[in-house]
Amino acid sequence: MAICKVCGEEVDELVAVNVGGKRKKMCEDCADQAREQDEIAEASEGVVQQMMGYKGKR
Repeated sequence: MAICKVCGEEVDELVAVNVGGKRKKMCEDCADQAREQDEIAEASEGVVQQMMGYKGKR
């Protein structure tokens, strides 16, 4: 059994996920939470850039 480095629980399988530009291995539950947080951060950054009138590349 593998151990998730994020929550510390034993799981059958670890999933590799890109979080903040780095690839991390974690359980499926932690991976779902990380994806959600990444999507929220991207959306909020887009809103702030639109509000500030930013027209460059990300």
